[in-house]
Amino acid sequence: MVSIEGVIFYLVLLDSLFANIATYCCAKWYKKNFKGLSKWFPMVKGWSLLYLVLVLWVGYGLYRLGLL
Repeated sequence: MVSIEGVIFYLVLLDSLFANIATYCCAKWYKKNFKGLSKWFPMVKGWSLLYLVLVLWVGYGLYRLGLL
């Protein structure tokens, strides 16, 4: 049985994985097609990697609590 915390974690994990893929593979495409948005929300490799590490850390905590 998967708890609501598990579902939320897996959705956030999926988001962080897509953010990292987009940052490392499609940053030029993002800047070209979303000029206004890219000024306010730039794709920066450091922040997306930190986001992934923090999500994995929360997942580790949830796993140790037995919620995953």
